Amino acid sequence: MKRFLLPLGLFAVVVGFLAVGLTLNPREVPSPFIGKPAPDFVLPQLHDPEKVFSPKDLAGQVWLLNVWASWCSGCKEEHPVLMQLAQSGSVPVYGMDYKDQRAEALTWLKRQGNPYPLSAMDESGRIGINYGVYGVPETFVIDKKGLIRYKQIGPLDQDSLDRKVLPLVKELQNQ
Repeated sequence: MKRFLLPLGLFAVVVGFLAVGLTLNPREVPSPFIGKPAPDFVLPQLHDPEKVFSPKDLAGQVWLLNVWASWCSGCKEEHPVLMQLAQSGSVPVYGMDYKDQRAEALTWLKRQGNPYPLSAMDESGRIGINYGVYGVPETFVIDKKGLIRYKQIGPLDQDSLDRKVLPLVKELQNQ
């Protein structure tokens, strides 16, 4: 009888971990980048590849970095929220076009609308990897000191914007 207790106990522990895991929100994966400096980069701008964009250009500001692509269905889902956010002027949203073709990205923005003051092109995906991006869309809140303060995995929706992103942005802007 005792020889069954160990396997039964291990089975119970595995079931317990599975039960806890099923209650977690996959969009709220803790990021090791929270509270750390945003990785620096210099990338060509989508609309004018002769010009470059770097997070250093935004030092002293609170801003969002939205990683997107024209081939991304979740990006299409979140796009109306980004357009509304851009129109509100609450916080600037800069884009990083991820593993995409320039012509397709430009066409997509022309059709859907452009919420970004500018988008950088991460054609190889190297910079996205430095940010821990494993799927698009992903959005980062970056503070005045260049620290990543929040990471949204998956499409931004109005609820996450109202409950998490905008209150954090307001707090950071007042610091």
